[in-house]
Amino acid sequence: MKKGFGIVLVIVLLIFAVGSFFGYQYYKKFYGNNVAKEGYILIPHSANFNSILDSISPYVKNKDQFAQVAKSKNMDRFFQAGRYRIKSGTNNTDLVNMIKAGNQTENTFRIGDFFTVYQMVGKVAKKTELDSLRFATDLNKIATQKGLTNAEELKKYFFIDTYNFFWTVTPEEFFKKFEDQYNAFWTAERKGKEQSLGLSRDQIYALASLVYKETGGKPDEMKTVAGLYLNRHRKGMKLQSDPTVIYAVSKANNFQGDPIRRVLFKHLREASPYNTYFSAGIPPGPICMVDKNSVDAVLNAQKNDFIYMCADPARFGFHKFTASAAEHAVNAKEYQDWLNSKNIK
Repeated sequence: MKKGFGIVLVIVLLIFAVGSFFGYQYYKKFYGNNVAKEGYILIPHSANFNSILDSISPYVKNKDQFAQVAKSKNMDRFFQAGRYRIKSGTNNTDLVNMIKAGNQTENTFRIGDFFTVYQMVGKVAKKTELDSLRFATDLNKIATQKGLTNAEELKKYFFIDTYNFFWTVTPEEFFKKFEDQYNAFWTAERKGKEQSLGLSRDQIYALASLVYKETGGKPDEMKTVAGLYLNRHRKGMKLQSDPTVIYAVSKANNFQGDPIRRVLFKHLREASPYNTYFSAGIPPGPICMVDKNSVDAVLNAQKNDFIYMCADPARFGFHKFTASAAEHAVNAKEYQDWLNSKNIK
């Protein structure tokens, strides 16, 4: 009796040991940490199962186990394109479920004070599945649907800021985010201020771009600068904004190379409707993308009598303002002397 009981016990223990072994192997395969290092993988819409395995291989400890779990969950046939973050401690089941469900990680985009929409596209497209040519082509189509000439005329929709998008974002999805933001920005109150200014929205954005460039995006002087430009405009004076000269020269060079660092007399003669030393009135459009603060600065411009401003060498990024031509001449000479002392050409 005891001998038989011993045999049964041994058999039970063997079954338990074998079951534990296979159970552990199953658990390890499906629920054990299989991440060797953290990172991101990109799965394009054109991907297949083998290309996904190649992409994830550097990040997992056991590629074969991942492949087995993926096939058991039909990921070899059903998966979502995207940019996926591989986090330490993640098991194969969670990795597979993430890719099947399309739970990708957003990417951060910084929209800066780009001269053109196409410059922006060149930067943005580096963080999307589509190349810049396809992105620009589709934005051009969106522009024509709005009765515009091309994507460059969409510039006012793109406020300077940091945004999050998925790697798989389409140009239509990308633009809709900005269009929604643009529409939300133009509240009834702002539209009322726009009407009281007597300027078109394109003119407001053009002035906002001058304000942004003159102030370097710092809000401290924005309303003061906006008031000054409105004074010049109402008096029928040329706006004479150096950033418009830089833009006009860059535009003449198809925005190739670095912008000029110092505006010289020869640059003032650049024949362009954007060059406010050469052409009277407000430029036909913004010379760069702007932020909300600069548009609000134009809508809420400071009431002052300033006509002239000059960069203040004692306070980098700020200006000296005056209504006196004589005082401005003194300020301008001081600034020119400072530029020469720094050998800025």
